[in-house]
Parts: sequence; structure tokens; C-alpha cells
Amino acid sequence: MTTLYIPEAAAPAVKASLQLWHQMMEAHDLGRLREIAHPEAVFRSPMAHNAYASAEALVLALSNVIEVFEDFTYHRSFVSDDGLDVVLEFSATVDGRSLKGIDMIRFDEDGLIRDFEVMVRPMSGLQALGARMAARVGGSLPAFKAKT
Repeated sequence: MTTLYIPEAAAPAVKASLQLWHQMMEAHDLGRLREIAHPEAVFRSPMAHNAYASAEALVLALSNVIEVFEDFTYHRSFVSDDGLDVVLEFSATVDGRSLKGIDMIRFDEDGLIRDFEVMVRPMSGLQALGARMAARVGGSLPAFKAKT
């Protein structure tokens, strides 16, 4: 895994949270994710139309996906003008299928994750990811579906 540079334009609290995020990703252990997740965080999966609501949903999804991804690497990052939105570009493999994706993360002023959206391509990689995640969390993640 490549350690990602923390964007200079990110808000100070966001930089601190991103530093912890990258440390957790490097260690392959998201045990401290709750520290940077707002209790009302929203997780948006590339496999589902409706979002999943709560920090518990975010932790459940991301703690499992880190176990599914192989050869995970971050490549680039982008930050919004206000320093609260960060996009992290990544690549990985799932069951021999290569994929590329982005994590679009919205932080609040305290550096807590409010919204975490994942987009993945190509379809073959997304399908492999969806199948593996369904096997791991398919019975528990739907309980967190947000009402829209």
C-alpha cells in the first residue's frame, strides 16, 4: 500500500483524521475508525441505491471491505476549496478482478466523517466486490438502510 500525501488544502482537523485513516489502512486495521466517524455518518455503497445511516454502518462496511480488497493502493487525492471534502483514488483486486475507484469523503469542521461514498469501475470488478461483500455483510448491512 502506498501512503498517501495529506493534501495541504485540507482543513486542519481533516488532515488529522486523514493521517489516522492512512495509518489504519497501512496497518490493515480499522479498529479506530469510530474515532473519526460522526455518529450520524452516512455510507454510500457502489452496489446500493439508498445510503446506509450511522457510524455503525460505516464501520461495518469499511471493516469488511478492507478484508475483501487485495493489493489495495491509493494513488491520488483531491480536496475541495473549503478543505472539508476529500477524494481518494485507489486501485485493488477482488477475486482476480482488477478495479479502480474513489472514496469521496465529506468531513465536518471537527474532522469527523459525515458522508463516505465509494464509486468503483469496471463492472466486472464491482460485481466481484459486490458478491464478496454480500457474503460477508449481506445479512446485517441492510438494517442500516437510510429512508429516502
